[in-house]
Amino acid sequence: MGNSTYVKGNITRIKLQVDLQRKEVDVRNLKARISCNLRLCLHLLKIVLMRLNKYYLSAFSAFVIWGFFSLALKPLHNYPSLDIIFYRIFYATILLLGINLIFRKKVLRNDLQVIKSMDKAARRKTFLLTITGGFLLIVNWFLFVYAVNHVSLKSASFAYLICPILTTILAYFILKEKLGKWQWFAVGLSLISCVLLSFGSIRDLIYSLVIALSFAFYLITQRKNNQFDRFVVLTVQMLIASVVVIPFFPKYSGEIPTETLFYTMLTLIVVIFTIIPLFLNLYALKGMNSSAVGILMYINPLINFFLAVFYFHEAIDALQLISYLIIIISVVIFNGKAILGKTSK
Repeated sequence: MGNSTYVKGNITRIKLQVDLQRKEVDVRNLKARISCNLRLCLHLLKIVLMRLNKYYLSAFSAFVIWGFFSLALKPLHNYPSLDIIFYRIFYATILLLGINLIFRKKVLRNDLQVIKSMDKAARRKTFLLTITGGFLLIVNWFLFVYAVNHVSLKSASFAYLICPILTTILAYFILKEKLGKWQWFAVGLSLISCVLLSFGSIRDLIYSLVIALSFAFYLITQRKNNQFDRFVVLTVQMLIASVVVIPFFPKYSGEIPTETLFYTMLTLIVVIFTIIPLFLNLYALKGMNSSAVGILMYINPLINFFLAVFYFHEAIDALQLISYLIIIISVVIFNGKAILGKTSK
């Protein structure tokens, strides 16, 4: 009886030792896998950081900020779209002029010297691109604000889903940037999604296309207008925009707002959602081509779309959902090689 108990005790101890050894082996294997995965993650992060430079980070930050723009616009839905545009332009112009004239005099002098050193043709081209940029901003801003407050947030979101593809098509013809066969296939998919979306609301589609085209042309023109300080260019464009809208202000503006909410949200719009992202975007275009900007532009509409559905609780039907899914598929196909860091042959 005693021997049997002794044997059973030994067997139990042996089993415990074996289990303990197995657990130690499992722990060592787990640590090895964690270490391997960690090294792999660090290696991938290193690759990403090597590819990401200040221009990419600027574009990424700009579109993330713009993705939340509707949060600042929705509280102002009771105000006319033109009033929001008027005060946004005037406020931004005054603020930008103040910053440049007070804190950036040396930069202004340097840019003035660059203008003087240009020949007549180059100077004319620069002025034309800058003025065109100011006009395109006005059109884009008005249509975007009107779409968010009076059409639907989804129409504004869809505009910036198709904008990168339109930008690249324009870049193909204007800037001579090349497109691969899969990218053309992605363009075809985006057109199919536009047709599907038009079944739901032709009005939404029209606004989406015009908003997208206005910003696409803005990106193309400013890609070629990269000889000056980007903050100064933005200031000049805001000044041009102010000059353009001033004649319309007395006739088309409403009563001067007196509510604190209006000026609080306007300050937020001007500083956070206008000056900062526009400067970052213009700065990014100084070191990136239009296709590269297009990759990051999709951040904006995706944030808009999720806000529309989950925060503002806008209704979405099956056809609209299919259209967005097709756009997302076209986005992946269109940017696949660019994301992998390869070029089309």
